Amino acid sequence: MALRLANQWLWDFWMIADGEDYHLFYLQAPRSLDDPEQRHWNATIGHAVSTDLTHWEVLPGALLPGEPGQWDDYTTWTGSVIRGDDRWAMLYTGTCHAECGLIQRVGLAWSDDLIQWSKDPANPVLQLDAAQYEKLDLAVWHDQAWRDPWLFIDPADGRFHVYLTSRIQTGPSGERGVVAHAVSNDLRDWHVLAPVTPPGVYGHMEIPQLVGERGRWYLIFSTPGNAEPSSLIGPDAMLTGTHYLSSSSPTGPFTWDSHGVLLADRMGSWYGCKLVQTSPIDWIALAWGNAVAGGGFGGTLSDPIPIEWDQGPSLKIDPP
Repeated sequence: MALRLANQWLWDFWMIADGEDYHLFYLQAPRSLDDPEQRHWNATIGHAVSTDLTHWEVLPGALLPGEPGQWDDYTTWTGSVIRGDDRWAMLYTGTCHAECGLIQRVGLAWSDDLIQWSKDPANPVLQLDAAQYEKLDLAVWHDQAWRDPWLFIDPADGRFHVYLTSRIQTGPSGERGVVAHAVSNDLRDWHVLAPVTPPGVYGHMEIPQLVGERGRWYLIFSTPGNAEPSSLIGPDAMLTGTHYLSSSSPTGPFTWDSHGVLLADRMGSWYGCKLVQTSPIDWIALAWGNAVAGGGFGGTLSDPIPIEWDQGPSLKIDPP
């Protein structure tokens, strides 16, 4: 059965396996809000656990916004979790009231058990590099995009890497979206690198995830569809939902000639699709319900969706 919270909308999520348990972290906000779009400004990070990705036990929430005056006192948004040297680490997105939530930064939290989390005193640990990425300019875009960190360890160097949703400084506003890249030895001190994707199709490439399988690396992202086809990927650019690019290396480059559609349609029925490896050879996908036929917002987590891997650098799933 899909996960539907009785009193909360559910949307962006990230997962980590610990033994037989899958820990699900997700953004949540009260269903009592008059407008589902207001969920973004009333979000906390929820937590649930499952052994089969179908039946979920909802646990106490993981993170709340900070105290008044702190860098994350307005919102705590999408992140990811990884195992550090001796404990779990979560990178997450934060904004503050003093900046009206317009500038996004990334903070770090630690846990011994994936249940209780404490924010690092060095926060925010990762901020936008204005020499390489677009800083806030409301004449160009509605926020300073530096969010949705996806953590991984590169087998080639053993260091922590992170991909983020961001934008470059030049080009048509609706085509500046890229996936940014940074690297660290300790999860606190980060060196911001050039993007791993070229611009030219979307205004933003949200909620990135990196997956390696069958000799390829897949950079999965979600995005609202464009009003018109793209010269780089054609009419697929008009589909709202989850897309991917692929590369022979986990650090790219990921180019538009490898583009594929994972789970997307013109309405945007499902969003934020994430792949989960359930055995050495098996994968499934989960996504959250977005647009509902006839109007409205879904705000639920799907049941597991089977994945088909083609022989070439492509993958596909059928809608849930």
